[in-house]
Amino acid sequence: MTWHPAASADLNGKTMLGVEIAGRDIALCKVGDAVFATGNICTHQHAYMTDGYLEDGCIECPLHQAVFDVKTGEVLEGPAREPLPVYPVKMAEGQVWVELPD
Repeated sequence: MTWHPAASADLNGKTMLGVEIAGRDIALCKVGDAVFATGNICTHQHAYMTDGYLEDGCIECPLHQAVFDVKTGEVLEGPAREPLPVYPVKMAEGQVWVELPD
C-alpha cells in the first residue's frame, strides 16, 4: 500500500472531485470536515460517480441513480449490487492523501 497526494485539502472548493491516481479513477467526497475516497466508476454500469450527487454522506450515480455510502462503499439503493471500493484518506501538508494498493 502506498500513500499518494490526491488534491488540495479544500478539493478546489468543491464537495466532489474526480482524480486519477496510479491508473485508478477515484472520487473524493467532502462530508462536513472529512474527505472520503471511493472508486469513481459506478459498479452497475460505467458512469463517473462525481457526475452524480453527494448528499448526507451518500453519492448517487448519474446514470441509474444507484446510491452508495461514501464511508463504506455500501450499496444503499440499487440497481447496483456491488459496493464501491473505498480507500483510506489522510490530510497532511495541505493535501488530501489516498492510500492505494501497489
